[in-house]
Order: sequence, then structure tokens, then C-alpha cells
Amino acid sequence: TMELAERFLLDALAYLECALGFLCYVLLKLVGSPYGRYASPRSAFRLPARAAWAVQELPSLAVPLLACACAPAERLNRWPNCILLTMFLVHYAQRALIFPFLIRGGKPMPLYTFILAFMFCTYNGYLQSRYLSQYAVYADNWLTDPRFLTGFVLWLLGMLINIHSDHVLRNLRKPGETGYKIPRGGLFEYITAANYFGEVVEWCGYALASWSIQGWAFAVFTFCVLLTRAQQHHQWYHEKFEDYPKFRKIMIPFLF
Repeated sequence: TMELAERFLLDALAYLECALGFLCYVLLKLVGSPYGRYASPRSAFRLPARAAWAVQELPSLAVPLLACACAPAERLNRWPNCILLTMFLVHYAQRALIFPFLIRGGKPMPLYTFILAFMFCTYNGYLQSRYLSQYAVYADNWLTDPRFLTGFVLWLLGMLINIHSDHVLRNLRKPGETGYKIPRGGLFEYITAANYFGEVVEWCGYALASWSIQGWAFAVFTFCVLLTRAQQHHQWYHEKFEDYPKFRKIMIPFLF
């Protein structure tokens, strides 16, 4: 039947997302993350930072809403499914509708980076929303299950760390200042990539709360991609600032 075929497809897409995460880790270790301070000024096609961020993140918000509007969302009459999908949408409402407009300056984004991010957000937006709205089945007491409760707390904590860390980074420069500074405050006292750590915690919490291969695939992909970026940042800060704190870890406090 069509339902069985789509359920198989969603599982296959989740395993593929895991594989893509590992592939991205290897490729990004070889070529680096080509945007922001690492983008080549010779890139022929570059987009304004605010517009690029807003549009590339938007599919993760628009695709789930469109999917639920166009087809009966059979599983969304259950609280666990509603709450889990809301967790996903809240993050992307912030990333697509709020975060881009808080950017101060921001380096233009290469077109190919924008296209890859847009494609991923479309892919993952479909994967997460379609699974939760049509196929995910949870016990009646799932909202009191330790996996859901722990996952929800981690998701909320991770999102708050991510938002606070972005705030710290935005306010490193005073009006009129240029150049880079060493981030101070919050988890930046312990790790170089506090904002990435927050996002990894957030999606690991979501994966734990959803207890699905789809959720864990997203968490694995996020970890693989952001770890390479964090390692690149860490090396860059050590090379640029002689007084960069030697005890700071890369992305996980007290570990690495």
C-alpha cells in the first residue's frame, strides 16, 4: 500500500541522512566550511546574509505547515505528536523569522552554500513533519515517560544556550567597531563553539523525546556538520589570538 511504501521511504531517508552526516564530516574536514569568515572573496555569486539565512531556513517551517494543510494529519490528534512537531517548528520559527534580522552586518553567503542549506531544510522538514504527522505512534503515557521528559528539558536547555550564545557573538563588537574578538561569557568561558553545542544538545533532546530513527538521524547530521565547523573555529581562534584561552575545549565542555 501507499502508506507502507511511504513509511519505508521515511525510514530510508532517515538512514540516508545519517550517512550524509558522516559524508559531510569527511568532506568538510577536507575543504572546510566555505561560508562566513571562511568564504572565498572570489566566489562569483554571493547573497546578502540576512536574506540568505531567512530563505534557506524557511523550508523547515513552510514544508511541515504545508504538508499538514494539504493532507489529513492523522497523528496530530495525539499530544505527543503535536508537541514534538511544535518543538521542531519553534526552532525554525526562531531561525527563519527572528535570527536573520538580528544579524549585524554579516558576510555575504556563497550561492552554493545557500542552495545546499535550502535543500537540506526541505529534505529534513519533510522527513520530520511527515513522520510525526502521519506515522509516529506513541503510548498514551508517553508525555510522562523519562525519555520524553529528559529529551524535552534538553531541547529547551539547548535552544536557550543557542540563543544566548548567538546574542553574545552579536554583541562582541560595539557600534562602529570592525574585526574579530574573543567571545566571553556564558559557555564561551569553557568551549569555543557554545552556539553549536546548544544546537547539538537541542536536537539530541528532540531525538530522545521523539525516540525515532528520524529524530536521531537529524541529531547525528547536526553533530557531524557542526563539529567540523567548531574544529575550524577553534583552530582559527588559536592562530589569530595569542592570548586565546588554552583550556577552552572545542564544542563539548570538559571533553573536547
